Amino acid sequence: MTNLVLPNYPKLVGVHPDLDSPDYRGTTLRHPLRAPIDLPQRLTEVTGPLLGEGRLGAFDNDLTKQHDGEAQGQRIIVHGRVLDDGGKPLPATLIEIWQANAGGRYRHVVDNWPSPLDPNFTGLGRTLTDDAGRYQFTTVKPGAYPWRNNDNAWRPAHIHFSLFGRSFTQRLITQMYFPDDPLFFQDPIFNSVRDEKARQRLISRYDHSATIDHWALGFEFDIVLRGASSTPFESAEEDDDE
Repeated sequence: MTNLVLPNYPKLVGVHPDLDSPDYRGTTLRHPLRAPIDLPQRLTEVTGPLLGEGRLGAFDNDLTKQHDGEAQGQRIIVHGRVLDDGGKPLPATLIEIWQANAGGRYRHVVDNWPSPLDPNFTGLGRTLTDDAGRYQFTTVKPGAYPWRNNDNAWRPAHIHFSLFGRSFTQRLITQMYFPDDPLFFQDPIFNSVRDEKARQRLISRYDHSATIDHWALGFEFDIVLRGASSTPFESAEEDDDE
């Protein structure tokens, strides 16, 4: 049997959040107490499930058209590219997003703070990158929302991103924020990325060229998987070797 040789990448200090970030109280209870064990990927992991175009619906990348009525809030176009550490575009990457509605509420049974649900907005989308690594979503700008991490805590407006590689086990998760949000200073999740330059890579760029007249504003958010310009990911390990 051939021994599996895993690639090794240099550690990026302060880029990916620590598994235990004390200011983010939930990590104290959730983070693993033992070092992870690398398991070799076998045929089952690398051949299924299939994540191709056949899995996409007509409006999976347009969250404003998934219901009969109009979604409430400011429509936005979110677009960008998925790149490797050398700037090479990564095609056929499955991207899934989830977010709160314009009032800052998720369609989830445990989200019951007094902001109304939008019957015409679910907050879930997915798409595949094209041959140039590009993706695009149409959605509404999410609202800020309170949470119980600390006194008077509010999450800045954000969209969750999940990226799948060539197999189901190759998954990375991050969050996209919006420029000039006044809540950055008190958010322990955003600030768990200790490197200031890396934190800035979580903030999208307003892109007027991507706006649609009388319809939607535009924001650009590139995602870099490796290297000195890597986007911070929630699922990256301390030794950055996965």
